Amino acid sequence: MQSESVVRVFIADDLPAVRERLAELIAEIGGAEVVGSAGTPPEAIAGIFAARPDVVLLDVQLDRGTGLDVLRAVHARRPDIVFVVLTNHVQPQYREAYLRAGARHFFDKTTEFTRIAAVLQRQNAVAQ
Repeated sequence: MQSESVVRVFIADDLPAVRERLAELIAEIGGAEVVGSAGTPPEAIAGIFAARPDVVLLDVQLDRGTGLDVLRAVHARRPDIVFVVLTNHVQPQYREAYLRAGARHFFDKTTEFTRIAAVLQRQNAVAQ
């Protein structure tokens, strides 16, 4: 009998209301659980290393820094984590910088949130 795996997700966004809403939406997807969240780069970096998530949902803008600070600090030591940038800052220069730094996906919060479900389902299939 195969045990059902759950994708562990960490959310890094500067707005507490957005973090809460993302957690609610992830809970509805199924097969995924939020294992932590943060609003600043130092909190996110420490939280990611402590929680050991499979996926990090990362905003470009964080309090007192950027998601790029988090991505650079974590990806160097944990390249296995799937970083999904979910932001309103969808300009090409941001997309290029984040993908170059190791993000696997770069989505627009307002129009591409549904793509998160596909990423989490794919991660769940890989884990099983």
